[in-house]
Amino acid sequence: MNHFIILLVFFVFAFVTAAHAQTTECKQVCVSKQFYKQGDVVIISGKLDTVLADTPLIIQILKDSNRVHIAQVDVSQDGSYTYTLIADGPYFKTNGKYTVQAAYGVSGSVYETSFDFQTSESSTKTESLFEVNAGDYGTFDVPYTIKGGTVKNIIVDQSILGLIVTIQADSDGSITLDLGRKWIDAKKYDGTDDTFIILIDSNEVPYQESSLSPDSRLVTIQFEKGDSDIEIIGTMVIPEFGPVVITVLVVAIFSVMIATKRTALRIS
Repeated sequence: MNHFIILLVFFVFAFVTAAHAQTTECKQVCVSKQFYKQGDVVIISGKLDTVLADTPLIIQILKDSNRVHIAQVDVSQDGSYTYTLIADGPYFKTNGKYTVQAAYGVSGSVYETSFDFQTSESSTKTESLFEVNAGDYGTFDVPYTIKGGTVKNIIVDQSILGLIVTIQADSDGSITLDLGRKWIDAKKYDGTDDTFIILIDSNEVPYQESSLSPDSRLVTIQFEKGDSDIEIIGTMVIPEFGPVVITVLVVAIFSVMIATKRTALRIS
């Protein structure tokens, strides 16, 4: 009997040790789950052996060698980091295995893990383009993906240096917008990227950004049922006065100056 108890304790200890090893084996990069559905929050974390000053970690997600996501992530002094993104948007289109790559340092050390992804079959998801009126600049397209609602309108609001996206939120969901830097952007004084300010019905909310493209910024915003106006505030939006209006103003001012000069000569 005593031998049986000892053997039982040994197997329980071995099982707990093995389970603990499985949960702690991830070092440089890992994901919180091995399977995600569309709209799920993917949590990527890890701990690096060596930390370099002012050096961000570059995280990429690949599907069949095609990059679907890229981001720069700050690393803590102890080497740990955590990054989250939403598995949604125009680049998460197909089922299958997605590879997570984490590259760090000048040596280009690359660490990998992976997860399985399944798209949603829900009919509430829409991928489309919205044509935005840009005044004298004509129009420009904003590619978007929305789940849980529909896009009713997108307008330029010069007073907030941004865009106002009006949606009909039939349920909790998310919207991903591909914002062309030519039309709207957020920059710091040194020219590097700054974060947008996102308001939903006047309340500031967080967002995810998954593009470092020189031409556009891909932002994903979560919304709740009943939400309406999404304000995307940057530091630059397409100018209120287009080139045609500016030309008219210059001609008008020049004409006034000539008329004033002629009047002054006649009086003298």
